[in-house]
Amino acid sequence: MDFLTQTSTLQWLLIIGSSVVFFILAPYAKDVETFFKAQHRGKAPSMIMLTGSLIISWIFAKSITNAANLGLEFGLVGGVAYAGYYLSFAVAGIIIYQLRNVGGYESIHQFLTHKYGKQAVALFSILISFRLFNEVWSNTMVIGTYFGDMGSTPYYAAIIVFTLLTLAYTLKGGLSSSIFTDVIQMVLFSVLLMIILGVIFAEPSANVGEMMTSGTWSMEMGLNLFFAALLQSFSYPFHDPVLTDRGFITSPKITRKSFLWAAVLGGLCIVLFSLVGVYAQQAGLEGQAAVEVAKKLGVVLLLIINFIMITSAASTLDSTFSSFSKLLTLDLGLGSTVTFGRVMMVLVAVLGTIPVFLDTEILSATTISGTMVIGLTPVFLLWKLKVPRSSYFLSVICGLVFGMLLVFEWFPESLIFTTGRYASLLWINIYGVLLSFLLFLLPLWIKRF
Repeated sequence: MDFLTQTSTLQWLLIIGSSVVFFILAPYAKDVETFFKAQHRGKAPSMIMLTGSLIISWIFAKSITNAANLGLEFGLVGGVAYAGYYLSFAVAGIIIYQLRNVGGYESIHQFLTHKYGKQAVALFSILISFRLFNEVWSNTMVIGTYFGDMGSTPYYAAIIVFTLLTLAYTLKGGLSSSIFTDVIQMVLFSVLLMIILGVIFAEPSANVGEMMTSGTWSMEMGLNLFFAALLQSFSYPFHDPVLTDRGFITSPKITRKSFLWAAVLGGLCIVLFSLVGVYAQQAGLEGQAAVEVAKKLGVVLLLIINFIMITSAASTLDSTFSSFSKLLTLDLGLGSTVTFGRVMMVLVAVLGTIPVFLDTEILSATTISGTMVIGLTPVFLLWKLKVPRSSYFLSVICGLVFGMLLVFEWFPESLIFTTGRYASLLWINIYGVLLSFLLFLLPLWIKRF
């Protein structure tokens, strides 16, 4: 009997038990304001609730797995590099504050419709729909790997059960359920992370001083990713409705403050979790850092790491269901009732789970990467500028083209001026963002001259 099989019963209890508790505690939504805008008894979420919800909805299972693996590969520099993406919160918080206070907009879709028309919204909605589908399978697949090898019966069973249980409590209250349970999940994540780090630091073989100074601050050893993450942070948050939906549910000032705090605290959480991978590097482990560390340090730590994965994946999954529901119901106006919203949640749960059973190459081909949306950078950073509608399409399509160049490795190596992993990611983003700005402004220059 292998290591995973020995603990499978306890892991099943964690998934089922936590989901049942969330279902019992989650508020029941009877109206549109509660279901789609998270209002509870007529009140919007507080700053603490919104900040916690933002952080945990982005510290999803895939991200903390990546953080640990980058810690294993690059040391602490890897964790810092990945935390660079959390600049997204600060960028989104400031831009959304301006859109609301200066522009008077009540949603991203309203802004795009008013400025660029319905076709622009259609293209944008396709991009974020792919993003939401990806969120479903990419997070549930991480959960599956803790129950069995990819493709095995326990692997698929864990994915299906986890998805259905998370769907159940989200159907009950929509975004209200999502934000309410996010607060619980954030507290659990924080406590479990401290326990994990406490166990690791207490290990005789762990050298805490070396862990905190591990890695080399060079382009090839992690900084390629760091600068790429910073660059993508000016577009990445706007194609993620899980994040942007939370920018319009409370007052502009509370929203801005919450997003800025989330940038700092979320990035810190990612750096701290990357220490799991740094320890794995010290211990000479290979493979999936979090899983291998758990195997090395025993059943109890495996269950704790498993629970932190469940917590983070559930928070992202329930937010994904809520955002997809709001997208089709309110943003695109395909429905107007809570019942329609609940049906849309079931739809994305089913469609988002189907890719789990497909080939991994198909999954990578259907992923909307951060590079593919870099064309949104000038759209939001220069949102006040009056430009022709063609500016939007030229910029967004430019980003999609550069994203395809990255995915299919078609970009000329002669234009990449650093070495190491993520060098192509960095330089494709640099060229892509510069050209997006150029194409965004081009119709305006032509019009003037």
